Amino acid sequence: MKNKELYLIIVAAVLFVGLLVLVCSMGTIFLPVLISLILAYLLEPLVTPLEKRGVNRSLAIVIAFCGGSVLAAGLGAFFTTSLVAEFRDVQINLPDYATRLYNVIPQQVKVYLDIETPAKVYAHASRILDELRGVSFDLFREAFTIVKKAFASTLAFVLALLGYFIIPVYLYYFIKDFPQLKGSIVDLVPGRFRARLEERAREIDELLSAFIRGQLSVCAILAVLYSIGLYLIGIDLGVMIGTLAGVTFIIPYFGTILGILLSMTMAFLKFHDILHPLLCLGWFCLVQLVEGSIITPKIVGDKVGLHPVVTILALLVGGQLFGILGMLLAVPVTAVLKVLLRSFIEEYRGTAFYQGS
Repeated sequence: MKNKELYLIIVAAVLFVGLLVLVCSMGTIFLPVLISLILAYLLEPLVTPLEKRGVNRSLAIVIAFCGGSVLAAGLGAFFTTSLVAEFRDVQINLPDYATRLYNVIPQQVKVYLDIETPAKVYAHASRILDELRGVSFDLFREAFTIVKKAFASTLAFVLALLGYFIIPVYLYYFIKDFPQLKGSIVDLVPGRFRARLEERAREIDELLSAFIRGQLSVCAILAVLYSIGLYLIGIDLGVMIGTLAGVTFIIPYFGTILGILLSMTMAFLKFHDILHPLLCLGWFCLVQLVEGSIITPKIVGDKVGLHPVVTILALLVGGQLFGILGMLLAVPVTAVLKVLLRSFIEEYRGTAFYQGS
């Protein structure tokens, strides 16, 4: 019996890895499906309570989707307004930024680039603008023809583009039919393995739910904290940088590093001192400390439970093999493989081979 259960776990792991490779290798097609699945995990907690109150499940899905869309639109309008104001301020300060950046460039580099004086910089800039203005309209028309031909001849591109328009359809059926789909899959498993499979499937579902809902909540909180801190420090584009750092924290560590680099650069260009870049660095470190000790443990918990070294290795391997999509999937996939590996080890320790009989 133990050997059969081991084989079942191995087959499940192989199928899971094979499906992952297929998804990553055809990322343009499967990315809308992945987005729909993530949205389904986010909206499911809103649908279930409505259904328990007697609302039809289909109607509950529509209500949850509309509510989420209104919330997303409101947040988008808020951030758009903030970004417009920030870009207006940056446009006013742009000449000062250019001057300070020019003064920082070493003289040897200026000689190599033939920009030893501001007059040469302006001359080069004017020449580049004239060349851009002189680009023939025929070139743009030719480029448009090539792109149009590529669009018309590439079925994969058309299907991928279509996939983004039918994300609401994917989302609706994911939420509506997922319980029946899960039950149908379980019915295909022999009865002697069904209890163990349901236990592992429940564990994986809880893990993915905790990661998706929790990680996105953490990203939103970090975006707000980063933006508030950079705004109070006085950094231009502080809201944009803070929001970008928070959103890209969906890839662990990446958002923090990106936010530190951008905020310190903007701080140096605006204030031309070392204090404000250090304030930015200190704020990011403080927020990361709060995130690691309070925010993530309270929201995500220890369900994922990956060691930081394992997380970094998973990100590097995922990015090397499958690019950005691989980095996005690296942590949840590694966590699922951890569940399967732990189950394999438990079954292996119960075999006669391990026990020596």
